[in-house]
Amino acid sequence: MSPRTVITFGTFDVFHVGHVRVLQRAAELGDRLVVGVSSDALNFSKKGRSPVFNEDERIEIISSLRVVDGVFLEESLEKKRDYIVEQHADVLVMGDDWAGKFDWVKDVCDVVYLPRTPSVSTTGLIEHIAGLS
Repeated sequence: MSPRTVITFGTFDVFHVGHVRVLQRAAELGDRLVVGVSSDALNFSKKGRSPVFNEDERIEIISSLRVVDGVFLEESLEKKRDYIVEQHADVLVMGDDWAGKFDWVKDVCDVVYLPRTPSVSTTGLIEHIAGLS
């Protein structure tokens, strides 16, 4: 039996405990965890701001985690299916704020939406650090 590969995606900017917990829970769903880290350009197009840490730094952070077996750069939201197929993923894990939005890939893998860690948000942390909240 081949190892069960889990894939997830994220920006992972200003890395925090919510990121740790979702990656740990994702890893528990299979034998191998691969993570797509959003490129700086993709992050800017989604959120209207550049990440605090650039894509190389964020990839280095995610690559250093013991639960992560592989990391790649996610450059397009439209390529989710391609990334899943390229990584031979059996399970896609996303936060429950995306519930239902990735059901369209269920023909190539299982889709699991995990609850986010309450009261932890990268945007909230950035605003707090900047003195905006």
